[in-house]
Amino acid sequence: MERQLDHELNFLKEKLLKMASLTEESIAKSIKSLVKRDSTFAQEVIEEDTKIDLLEVDINNLALKLLALKQPMANDLRFITSAMKISNHLERIGDQAVNIAERSLELITQPLLKPLIDIPRMAELSQEMVKNSIGFLINNDVSSAEELWKTENIVDDLNSQIFRELLTYMIEDPKTIKRAIELILVGRHLERISDLSTNIVEEVVYTVSGKNIKHFHQEK
Repeated sequence: MERQLDHELNFLKEKLLKMASLTEESIAKSIKSLVKRDSTFAQEVIEEDTKIDLLEVDINNLALKLLALKQPMANDLRFITSAMKISNHLERIGDQAVNIAERSLELITQPLLKPLIDIPRMAELSQEMVKNSIGFLINNDVSSAEELWKTENIVDDLNSQIFRELLTYMIEDPKTIKRAIELILVGRHLERISDLSTNIVEEVVYTVSGKNIKHFHQEK
């Protein structure tokens, strides 16, 4: 027979899944705004950020309620405490998407500096990392976590490549500095999203196995 706690834990998972889905959409829309030079998508990201913020509040309230009333043990306790941390990481990912949207609103008012190739690729990888990190939690399986860390390294490399390329633009023509800096910031926001996704995976590994790999992963 299913426990009442199981029902509430599933509800908590559903809220995390919904929150992750909204953050994925925000990343996609923020970059779509930049690539298509359409402010509509950026405005949607900014306006919909409130939904992500409210979900974080709901998740924290539900988690605290379960801790207080159900007194969960072992795996259940790990999941509930991790859910609060994961929701915070997702909220911060949403904030990074808003930052990108704001950069987009500025950039689309100016001539295009260069074809956007690496930034959309970074966004695609970062969005995939968010999706996969939550997938590990839903499926209770972290066997593919190592692949996500490899993706993080690819995102880091792309960000470094973007920085070097844009630095060349700024050196050759000072008139490009403002636009180049905005694009560099976009790259940094995407890199931060990949970092936060990695933080989520660390929490999922703890939830599933009870192992704290945070410092180990940072050392690697």
